[in-house]
Amino acid sequence: MSKFNYGWIVVAVGALTTCVALGALLSLPVFLAPMSADTGWSRGGIAFAITLGFLAMGFASFGWGFLSDRYGPRRVVLTGVALLAVGFILTSRATSLAEFQLVYGVLVGAASGSFMAPMISTVTLWFDKHRALAVSLVSAGVGVAPMTVSPIATWLIAVHGWRTAQLVIAVAIAVLLLPAALFIRRPPQMASVGAGHAGSRELRQAASRALRSRPFIIVALTYFACCATHSGPIFHTVSYAIGCGLSAMTAVTIYSVEGFAGLVGRLLFGVLADRIGVKRMIVAGLLLQAIASGIYAAVSQLGEFYLVAFVFGMAYGGVMPLYAALARAYFAPQIMGTVLGAMTVGSSLGMALGPAVGGWIFDNLHSYSWMYLGSLAVGLGAVAIALALPRLREPMQGLPVAA
Repeated sequence: MSKFNYGWIVVAVGALTTCVALGALLSLPVFLAPMSADTGWSRGGIAFAITLGFLAMGFASFGWGFLSDRYGPRRVVLTGVALLAVGFILTSRATSLAEFQLVYGVLVGAASGSFMAPMISTVTLWFDKHRALAVSLVSAGVGVAPMTVSPIATWLIAVHGWRTAQLVIAVAIAVLLLPAALFIRRPPQMASVGAGHAGSRELRQAASRALRSRPFIIVALTYFACCATHSGPIFHTVSYAIGCGLSAMTAVTIYSVEGFAGLVGRLLFGVLADRIGVKRMIVAGLLLQAIASGIYAAVSQLGEFYLVAFVFGMAYGGVMPLYAALARAYFAPQIMGTVLGAMTVGSSLGMALGPAVGGWIFDNLHSYSWMYLGSLAVGLGAVAIALALPRLREPMQGLPVAA
C-alpha cells in the first residue's frame, strides 16, 4: 500500500482558503447596488475599491511570497487571515466612500495577497507527480466562490443589510480559516529551509537572477495579458446582460455559470496538463479564452450567455493555476514563494485593468462591444507571448537557479 501524501491535506486547506478568502474579496459586485442605495456613494466609486484591491493584492503578494520562503507559509497565512477578518470588520463600519476605498482597497486587498502565492508554492513542493492537478485543486476554491460566497452574501444583504453581511463574512473568515491554517506545512525535505537559510545571500541572489531571467519575464507577461483579457468580461458581463434586457437576478446566474465552468476547467486542465504538458494546455486555454471573450459582443439571449460563459469560465479557470506548475518547472523550490508572488504582481495589474477600462469604454462609447473586442485582441497577444515560452526542464534539486 502506498504511503499517504500529506500534501493532499495541504491541497484541501488551500482550496478552502482560496474559496473563503478570495471569494470574500470578489463578492463586491453583489454589494454594489445595495451599498450605493443605502449610502448614496456612486457605483463607480465603490467599484474603484476592487481596482485598488487588485493592485494592493498584487504588490503585497510579492512581499508575502518572500516572507513565506523565509518564515514558512503557515505564519504568513495565519497573519493574512487575521488581517482580512479585521479588514471586513472595518469595511462594515465605514462611514464615507474614501474610508471604504482605503480599507477595502488597501487592507483587504493586501491581506488577500497572502494566500495564493504561499499556498500554491507550498503545494508544488509536495508533488512531482500530479503537480498540475494539485495546484488546480487549490485554485478551485476561486471557482467555487461564485457559487457559494456570492449567493450567501446576496442572501445576507437581503435579510440583514450590507453592513451585517460584511461583519458575518469577517467572522466566517476567522472561524473557518484560522484553524485550517494550522495544518499547513512544508514537506520533510524542505524542513531545513528556515529563516536563516531562506534569508541567506545565496538565495537572495538566486531570486534576483530568477526575476531577471527570460522564463520569468515571459511567464509574467503571459500571466498579465491573460488576466487583462478576462478581467473586464468577468466584472462587466452581468451589467451587459442587464442592458440586453435580462433581469438582475437572472443576469447574476451567468456569473455562477462562469464559476462552475471555472471549477470544471481547473480539474480538466490540471489532469490534461499532467498528461500532455503544461505549456500546451496554457496555449490552448488562452486561445479558447480569447475567442470566447470576443463572442460575448455578439450575444444577447440567456441561452447564448450561458454557453459563452461556460466556455469562457472553463478556459480562464483552467489556465490560471497552470502558471504555478509552469514556474515550478523553471525555478527551484526554495524561491517558489518569491517567484509566484512576483508573478502575482503582473496578474493583479491585469485584473485591475478590466473593471476600470471596461467602465471607461461604456461611459464614453455607451456600449461594451469594444471592451469585448479589446479582450479578444489582448487574448490573442497572450497566446503569442505564451508560444515564446522556453522548453521546460526540471531545476536541479537544491540549486535555486532559473532554467
